[in-house]
Amino acid sequence: MSVEPERWGVIYNPKAGTRKVQKRWKEIKEYMDSQGVSYDYVQSEGFGSVERLSGILANNGYRTIVIVGGDGALNDAINGIMASNAENKSQIALGIIPNGIGNDFARYWGLTSEYKDAVDCLIRRRLRKIDVGQCSYYDGRKHVTRYFLNAINIGLGARIVRITDQTRRFWGLKTLSCLMALISLIFERKLHRMHLKINGEHIRGRIMTVCIGNASGYGQAPSAVPYNGWLDVSVIYRPELLQLISGLWMLIQGRILNHKVVRPYRTQKIKVLRAQNASVDLDGRLLDRHFPLDIGIMHEAATLIIP
Repeated sequence: MSVEPERWGVIYNPKAGTRKVQKRWKEIKEYMDSQGVSYDYVQSEGFGSVERLSGILANNGYRTIVIVGGDGALNDAINGIMASNAENKSQIALGIIPNGIGNDFARYWGLTSEYKDAVDCLIRRRLRKIDVGQCSYYDGRKHVTRYFLNAINIGLGARIVRITDQTRRFWGLKTLSCLMALISLIFERKLHRMHLKINGEHIRGRIMTVCIGNASGYGQAPSAVPYNGWLDVSVIYRPELLQLISGLWMLIQGRILNHKVVRPYRTQKIKVLRAQNASVDLDGRLLDRHFPLDIGIMHEAATLIIP
């Protein structure tokens, strides 16, 4: 299939928890049409379909793939592109029109839920090479590699992402969802026996959560940038209740790395040999527990359209 180089492949991932699905897309479509955008459009039909659709678009020659969705949809998209048979995958421009439950990666680049600004950004087509994180493991039958743009969370961080996602789907309100997640955090300070290897150092112990950030990692890797070829890792041990409260305040302020129970690292490779009973989350997508995990960084492996 031959596609005009300037033609966009647009995947619309309806925002969970809203009844205004078609209205939202109609507004976006009408604005793109008014700006003379050349595009083809598909709507995801369920969990995992964004990954399949983005792979199809990449294989069919689209050089611009636009995701109307959140962090989870972006994760699906980058996995679909990386698993495709397309040539020069790093040259496929990935665009974002924020529309999800969580839009942390879009916010990192200064994108808001205002779709007109996002479409204008895509039309200007300012390109930036970005890093892509990769996580490899054996699932008992075959070797699997999953990719991420923002962060991997292991332990409580993954639970918080999951709780926030579930409560947003139910309530449809970000503030209430975050409040529910924080209440859960206060009462659930579960520790996991972990064994990590970072920069040749073996880290063993009872750890509450680990964040491996290519970008800000939902605030837990505030110094991470997705274009320097490095991963930022925050290993967080169990805080006392007062330390937890101060830690939440420091997280909001972007100073979590200064907290007493946080040990920061910067690395290009991390091996998670063990994380007993810990949930694992890649950009809002829960991963089945399979250890060991080999986590690394692919420098400038993707192209993003940025403001």
